[in-house]
Amino acid sequence: MKLTLGVLDQSPIGPGENAQAALRHTLELASATDRMGYSRFWVSEHHNAPGLAGSSPEVLLAAIGAYTRHIRIGSGGVLLPHYSPYKVAENFRVLEGLYPGRIDLGIGRAPGGMPLSSVALRGGAPKQPDERFPESLRELASYLEISPPLGREHPLAGLKATPLVETVPELWLLGSSGYSAAAAAQMGSGFSFAHFINGYGGQGAVRDYRRHYRPGPLGAQPKVNVCVFVICTDSDAAAEREASAMDLRLLYQEKGEFGKPFPTPEEASAYPYSEWDRTRIAENRQRMIVGGPDRVRSALTAFAASYGAEEVMVNCLMSDFRLRMRSYELLAEMFPQRQR
Repeated sequence: MKLTLGVLDQSPIGPGENAQAALRHTLELASATDRMGYSRFWVSEHHNAPGLAGSSPEVLLAAIGAYTRHIRIGSGGVLLPHYSPYKVAENFRVLEGLYPGRIDLGIGRAPGGMPLSSVALRGGAPKQPDERFPESLRELASYLEISPPLGREHPLAGLKATPLVETVPELWLLGSSGYSAAAAAQMGSGFSFAHFINGYGGQGAVRDYRRHYRPGPLGAQPKVNVCVFVICTDSDAAAEREASAMDLRLLYQEKGEFGKPFPTPEEASAYPYSEWDRTRIAENRQRMIVGGPDRVRSALTAFAASYGAEEVMVNCLMSDFRLRMRSYELLAEMFPQRQR
């Protein structure tokens, strides 16, 4: 099986950097991975997150499209419960008009930040109940003209999302649980499992998605990919050193210390870990693939096989941008993608 690789980039703000540098790095990485032959380049949505610069994937994608030529670009993902399906449809129709046939619309239902930012995004409106999510997806599909228009009884019947372009984005539901897998199977969309968020249960969720898939308003064919953290350097020892910084970063998040900057390997080495800390680090390693080229090649191949997935989205979240770029270069050498 030939393994296809895509990229999830969260525009991380590295040690000693600012948000402007992180956004420039995202554009540079998109251009480089396009040349390397990666299949997709997705950007995430996070709010009030001091360590991540990507709060508006639609705006960032408009810039990324100008820096790339072949790679599919998309959201990983737009957090639909915060927004009007109509506005999301118009944003992605504009992107399709600019970069036809290259746009992915990945949709999530997570808050993407702390409760205060969720309240602000909704303009103070109450949180949408979960049962509203499928209806929002149907509205979105109708505005994109992927599914039939809204029925006459609907208060927005006859409404068109402009511009009226000829192509439509490829739709994916993103998730880290069985709920999203079930929704994707019911609605007919592709399904992307966030193994980098939840290192357990993803294989079962993907099996259930395939078993229960039916064509629906979001698509007619099942599609699966899975996203995982990958830390690959020229040697196992160097990768482990870099992974220690990621271990500490995830530990900070679990302790609610979201304002801390991305740690360096030196800070990770000096940190006074408790027994609980070490247990959590071992658990979080289930979300990562770490090593030099030989170890990563073997682990990533086995990982994809465990999901039965031919496409893996890799998130090389590392403390130094040069190391991140090198990680993607090594992966492209291990798993040659399309040729330029």
